[in-house]
Amino acid sequence: MFVQQLDPVADSLSLSALIAALPLVTVLVLLGGVRMRAHYAGPIGLVVAALVACLPYGMPVGQTVSSAAQGALFGLFPILWIVVNALWVYRMTVRTDHFDVLRRSFGRLSDDPRVQALVIAFCFGALLEALAGFGAPVAICSVMLVALGFDPVRAAVVALVANTAPVAFGAMATPVVTLAQVTGLPLDSVASVVGRQTPLLALVVPLLLVALVDGRRGLRETWAPALACGFAFAVAQFTVSNYLSVQLADIAAALVGAAVLMAVPAARRPAEEPVRAAVLTGVRSDDLDREDPRREVVRAYAPYALIVAIFSIAQIGPVKDLLAKATRAFDWPFLDVADPDGKAVSANVFSIPLIATGGTLVLVAGVATAVVLKVPAGDALREWAATVRELRHAILTVTSVLALAYVMNLSGQAATIGYFVAAAGAGLAFLSPVLGWFGVAVSGSDTSANALFGALQVTAARESGLSPELLAAANSSGGVLGKMISPQNLTIACAAVGLKGREGDLLRKVLPWSLALLLVMCLIVVAQSSFLLSWMLP
Repeated sequence: MFVQQLDPVADSLSLSALIAALPLVTVLVLLGGVRMRAHYAGPIGLVVAALVACLPYGMPVGQTVSSAAQGALFGLFPILWIVVNALWVYRMTVRTDHFDVLRRSFGRLSDDPRVQALVIAFCFGALLEALAGFGAPVAICSVMLVALGFDPVRAAVVALVANTAPVAFGAMATPVVTLAQVTGLPLDSVASVVGRQTPLLALVVPLLLVALVDGRRGLRETWAPALACGFAFAVAQFTVSNYLSVQLADIAAALVGAAVLMAVPAARRPAEEPVRAAVLTGVRSDDLDREDPRREVVRAYAPYALIVAIFSIAQIGPVKDLLAKATRAFDWPFLDVADPDGKAVSANVFSIPLIATGGTLVLVAGVATAVVLKVPAGDALREWAATVRELRHAILTVTSVLALAYVMNLSGQAATIGYFVAAAGAGLAFLSPVLGWFGVAVSGSDTSANALFGALQVTAARESGLSPELLAAANSSGGVLGKMISPQNLTIACAAVGLKGREGDLLRKVLPWSLALLLVMCLIVVAQSSFLLSWMLP
């Protein structure tokens, strides 16, 4: 048995924390300073983590390799299993031209560009984040806005800022699932706290979007539909994440938000020509006036309806119990780790939910989608293979970062840093979202930031007397605000709308909003850690 040590370097917690931070510093410097690609920086950081684990921390080589293998497997299944299958569904809609049908359908909901920004960037973007994440909402929504006549820069900024509130529950709740796994906290507990933080962002973001589209006039004339949309989104996200299914939180929020938005009379009124002339300064797509048969419109919406239906059925008590029977748990080979108190850690036993996992349910929905959209089996398989090929760099990044996180957690490196950071005391409540924000800003992924800093946040919380669930959730909730300034998302946005090389221009436009919203989240977490808003916590 390997027993973790908190201060293996000269019996000093400070020096040990400095050494333990080397893998994180390596990854962050390579990404943020050297501007190395994430799929190179991740494996290099993993090597550094393994060296620190074996040398100063004395973890046997076999157990170090074994812990990295467990992290990599968790990255592949269930995390990337969800992402691949969700993106596969989207690719089939593009292949059959049903995505264009969907785009035209959105364009006909309202001719007011401010409302179109809410429908596409906020509501549909949240749906795409729920299904795929990893930059897909920014790329797809910005292209759709440009096709409607938005200026490319404005379209990219709107898509980036909108991609905030749904991120923590994106890709079928992959970030919070990862957070629960690396911290050892129950998924329901973590998700319920995140579901009491990010909905507060949803109240603000739609108002910010209409202001970005049309300035003070946009806020003055469309505040009612924006507020109604944000409120409906927030209520749905809170309710579903806390009481129904964490995987369905963003899907429900996106659909409810869109439905309430279009029910507000002000959202259906034709926009005045001066508004359209001021906002729609780009080139409008030629096919927007094309009328699609009702049957094709229904089929365009079918993939998303299928996913909602399948996930909803999977939450029914008897069905949920039946699916859970396929879960397999076993002792992870070559791994026998105890915490500093001598108690065996939970990672010694590994559990694989073969069917009761988001990726498998999305796969079932994908097969049903192929049938509904009449995609031949061979074409569907080729699209799935093309999806894997498209995500090959993301696969390497996620598996290496999760492997790094597991090595740091099981060797004791994360615990050392956590005990050291705990010296900040009550100030941790303010700093916790900042750490998540920084992690996402550098890595471009709330999942990666949760894997890197989740265990650290929990250790620090326990040592300082704060709620572990609160700080763990704050890592994810703060992280979503770093998404809009991450190099990955900025590059995706520029490539999507033809602004190659202008990432700096976009960064200057979105950075102030990212920092302002981060400050709001920090104050929320501080209030939730005190008597002011502690009643909000479960």
